[in-house]
Amino acid sequence: MKTGVRLLVVFLVMLSFSCNKKKQDVTKESSTQSMEEFNEIERIEPLNWWVGFKNKNLQLLVKHPDISKATPKINYEGVTISEVHKADSPNYLFIDLIINETAKAGKFNIEFTFQNGDKKQQTYELKPREKASQHYVGFNSSDVIYLITPDRFANGDSSNDINEKLLEKSINRDDDYARHGGDIKGIINHLDYIHDMGFTAIWPCPLLTNDMPQASYHGYAMTNFYEIDPRFGTLDEYLELSSKMSKKGMKLVMDQVANHCGLNHWWMKDLPFKDWVNHQDNFEKNKDVWDNKNIIKSNHVRTSNQDIYASIKDKKEMTDGWFVSAMPDLNQRNPFMAKYIIQNSIWWIETANLGGIRQDTYPYSDKDFMSTWAGAIMDEYPNFSIVGEEWSYNPLLIGYWQNGANNKDGYNSNLKSPMDFAMQRNIVEGLNEEDTWDKGLVKMYEGLANDFHYATPKDILIFPDNHDMSRIFTQLNGNITNTKMALSYILTLPRIPQIYYGTEILMGDFEKPGDHGLVRSDFPGGWEGDTVNAFTRNGLTNEQKEMQSYVKKLLNYRKNSKAIHEGKTIHFAPKNKTYLLFRSLGDEVVVHIINKNETPIQLELDRFDEVGLKGKTLKNIITGETFVWNDVLELKEKGSLILTTKI
Repeated sequence: MKTGVRLLVVFLVMLSFSCNKKKQDVTKESSTQSMEEFNEIERIEPLNWWVGFKNKNLQLLVKHPDISKATPKINYEGVTISEVHKADSPNYLFIDLIINETAKAGKFNIEFTFQNGDKKQQTYELKPREKASQHYVGFNSSDVIYLITPDRFANGDSSNDINEKLLEKSINRDDDYARHGGDIKGIINHLDYIHDMGFTAIWPCPLLTNDMPQASYHGYAMTNFYEIDPRFGTLDEYLELSSKMSKKGMKLVMDQVANHCGLNHWWMKDLPFKDWVNHQDNFEKNKDVWDNKNIIKSNHVRTSNQDIYASIKDKKEMTDGWFVSAMPDLNQRNPFMAKYIIQNSIWWIETANLGGIRQDTYPYSDKDFMSTWAGAIMDEYPNFSIVGEEWSYNPLLIGYWQNGANNKDGYNSNLKSPMDFAMQRNIVEGLNEEDTWDKGLVKMYEGLANDFHYATPKDILIFPDNHDMSRIFTQLNGNITNTKMALSYILTLPRIPQIYYGTEILMGDFEKPGDHGLVRSDFPGGWEGDTVNAFTRNGLTNEQKEMQSYVKKLLNYRKNSKAIHEGKTIHFAPKNKTYLLFRSLGDEVVVHIINKNETPIQLELDRFDEVGLKGKTLKNIITGETFVWNDVLELKEKGSLILTTKI
């Protein structure tokens, strides 16, 4: 074939392909434009869903007047209705969908035909997933989590401080239990500070709508599980926070609540089932005079979850009782409630690209449900992380809740990370007490020795304090040296550390120790006009600056220390008011020394020969000074010493 003819053939083929492509595009565009979108139903949750999940099932909660008298219909390839459930209230339907492999991302209309012939439609969307399940990687022992009470951290947008549509319509920074105006934008504005300090993850207390008349700032009485509280910002701002964190290699941990909601949650005005919340009959009977005198409270006997002798009454009072009259206790034994909570968690993981979930009041919910909930998440996201709050000082109880525990009752929680309240208390008592055979440093040593009980110790969350307890500086009686020892020990343990905002600048609650409003004080510099600014260090005391620098150096070393992340742990029983802990991996050894002696001592090093440091040069992580590990180390003053073989 001649060159000219060949070029003509190629041109005609390309022209034909181009015309066909344009026809396809026009057809596709015409098809999209031809689908009219509707918003005629009061509420459908989840708000949207995705294609490509391992679990093909989706249950829609539909809320609309007399919707139980309607029959739903969907005409969308790959999506079928498998079952429709009526609730006790005529204003709900629960629709079970199957979304199979052929389903494509897109919008479709759900048509509801009522018995009288009326029809209503609602447009629903299936979105494409941004990444595969295995790429949702949770927090682990290489991370340090920064816990923030958002209302008290920084006010980045004062225009959202008050929302006239919500019940609490005031800002008062002089009232520890009022809203102060901190928001998502405030966290975004100070991401550089958090990142540069060395934190790799952020856990903000709940950011969902709390339309409650008072103390709504804390976030734990949610009135809408699918909405960011407008006083904290918008969903777009929450997604912006997640995106900017991801670009910095940081993980966003969402604080979720499966145990209870707020009394003003929209469904409390019209509950779907007679058993949607626990003790619902008592609530319905007394709701006109509802207060803490009328509720059936939890007995808070958390041991009833494991106690082989526990009475049925104690178990029921523990899981079914309400905390307070403002927080209805959700009944996860209702299968529709159970599905709702599981899907809500998955919705937020996908929507916000989460790097973990912190689940509030873990042992207060039905424990079989909690196993199902965590199992459903971890089955879909095998590399994800969940931490559950079990406020217990008993390692037996903490270990019970960890995935892989050898529990005699056969219970497996599917929970990767319980919280180490036991070790937290041991650290405080170990540093506050005078050393004897059963007090002082031995409590820290024996506390860590309890790790034999845990399935995976390095997956447990450790912390000096949090938003529900007195700050560590207060717990240690304002002793800066002891506070440094607590932090350095926590940050070298085989654990996942969490640090509460302000710990790095010695924030305390000395006036009323343990008072929640005071524990959650404003971070200085987060508000325009603050005379002290911890972000810029302007106005901080020398002690605060020194502590901030200390924490920053330690965190940034830890960020790159494989020995601390996953190394072997050896510790030696306390002796002469000193306690040594070693973390090692490959040629990196990290040495943590706690010395409670007020006067200089000579520490004989031959006791630690098995670690293999003799003759090696080590560097002080904080000061940068080096020395050779031989026979004796002089400890000149009380405090902690963190050394490394990485020079």
